Amino acid sequence: MSNRNRLELVLPHWIDEEIDFSRVYGDDAARMQLAIGLARRNVELETGGPFGAAIFREDGELIAAGVNRVVPEQCSIAHAEMTAFMSAQARLGRFRLNDDGARYLLVTSAQPCSMCYGASFWAGIDVLVIGARSEDVMQLSEFDEGPLPADWIGELERRGIEVRRDVWREQARGVFELYRRMAGASY
Repeated sequence: MSNRNRLELVLPHWIDEEIDFSRVYGDDAARMQLAIGLARRNVELETGGPFGAAIFREDGELIAAGVNRVVPEQCSIAHAEMTAFMSAQARLGRFRLNDDGARYLLVTSAQPCSMCYGASFWAGIDVLVIGARSEDVMQLSEFDEGPLPADWIGELERRGIEVRRDVWREQARGVFELYRRMAGASY
C-alpha cells in the first residue's frame, strides 16, 4: 500500500504518560480534570492547540483521549474531540461507540465546534460534558467555532444525547488564557 492510501494522525508522545487507563474516573469533575489537563499540557509542551477531550464509559472507565493536533499534523479535522473519537473507535473496533448497549460520554475542555458537534451524534455518545463555552473560546482566542443550530443543545437532546455544561469552566478558560499568553508559539 502506498503512502497516498494511508491516513494517520499521531498524538503527542507524552499523552500516554499523562493518562492512567487503570483509574476509574467516577464523576464529571474527575473526567473534566483529565480533559483540561491534557489541553494544558498540549499548550505547555507546544504540541498542539488548547483543547483536550476524552471518551468514557458511564461507569468511569477511560476508553480514549485526544488533544488538538491541527497544526502539527497539518490536518483541519485533528481536533481533540475527533482524535478522541478516532482513538475510541480504533480501540473498540466500531464506528458507533454505543452499539454495545453501554452508555458513553464525551468530555471536552471546550464546547465542540460545528464539525465536532456533528461528529458527536454519529459517533454514538450518550452524554456530552463541556468545560469552556464557545463564547469563551472566541473571546480568549482567534478560533472560529463555526455555526451551530440556534437550539444546538435541544438538537442533541432530541437525538438522545444529554448535555452538561460549565463543568470546571473557569479552569478550562484558564487554558485559553495560557495559550494567549504564549502567543507566538509555533503550534
